[in-house]
Amino acid sequence: MQNLILSIVEPIVDYPDDVRVHVKEEEQRITYHLSVNPKDVGKVIGRHGRVAKAIRTVVYAAAGSQQHKKVYMEIDE
Repeated sequence: MQNLILSIVEPIVDYPDDVRVHVKEEEQRITYHLSVNPKDVGKVIGRHGRVAKAIRTVVYAAAGSQQHKKVYMEIDE
């Protein structure tokens, strides 16, 4: 799942080397924390959150068939 997130986000941003995905796994859920360069946050979120919503949709769809836990994705600076 981390590779999927990286492959979606890295082409969008100006600083692809600063893109990181950290995983926090709990009993009932898995949270992917996406961190990017502060200058790229706007590109990842997009106008009215459209890009972030699209990324989350793809991640949730891919995880739905693989995981038995609830999957979340958060965008951090």
